[in-house]
Amino acid sequence: MAATATLLISCPDRPGLVARTSTFLAERNANIVHADQHTDAEAGLFLQRIEFELDGLDADALGPDFAPIGDELDMEWSLHLPRRQRLAILSSKEPHCLLDLIGRQQMGELAGEIAVVVSNHPDHKLLALGAGIPFRHLPVTPETRDEQEEAVLAVADEFRVDLVVLARYMQVLSDRLVDGLPGRTINIHHSFLPAFAGARPYHQAHVRGVKLIGATAHYVTSDLDEGPIIEQDVVRVSHRDSVDVLRRKGRDLEKVVLARAVRHHLEHRVIVYGNKTVVFD
Repeated sequence: MAATATLLISCPDRPGLVARTSTFLAERNANIVHADQHTDAEAGLFLQRIEFELDGLDADALGPDFAPIGDELDMEWSLHLPRRQRLAILSSKEPHCLLDLIGRQQMGELAGEIAVVVSNHPDHKLLALGAGIPFRHLPVTPETRDEQEEAVLAVADEFRVDLVVLARYMQVLSDRLVDGLPGRTINIHHSFLPAFAGARPYHQAHVRGVKLIGATAHYVTSDLDEGPIIEQDVVRVSHRDSVDVLRRKGRDLEKVVLARAVRHHLEHRVIVYGNKTVVFD
């Protein structure tokens, strides 16, 4: 397949926006292979994703050439040329999400490369090294939190990280760390919040006799677990399910939901506006 680029746009809605972007590409003989758009009527906002082939195009000139249109139409836009993004996976003791992402990379399912695994525990060192991925053990205590977060930032810089994925990383990130990490950071958690906030959510759900459990992947912000949602899913559970069964079903969901969110991000399918997202499938 020919190499493709992706143009993401958000701007105040007005007539002729689709024509302007498609004409810009048509004038350069660009072949559009995917195009999708959405209008948020309440926000008065137009959002668009266009993927097009780069054959015969001057890729370096596309951004500067499009900039005047973006300025004229008050657009927030980004142009993504083909490049494998570099991921840092932050994990604690639970391995299921980390294992899943490593497996998907080995099967060629990720449009990116896991550049490093960082953990506050040493448990996953052999797992990462066995997959040929560098591992950094950065333990943390309340007294060493600032120092540990500086080390996390240094690792992200060392490995030229584009995306950070919290694969069941059981630490609350400070505002300083959230702001200092490159690009976006994706987190995964159970969807019981706020009904079952805090420790032992599956125990709380079991006591309440819930009929659905879920998982949510979202971008990390300074507001804990309040960032823009990328992906969610649920599964039905039964009164016969023990806490262990609920946890197993929850782990299965977390793996799938996190992998979908990472894939959406790496394929430039997500536009964030306010505290919401549009995800183009």
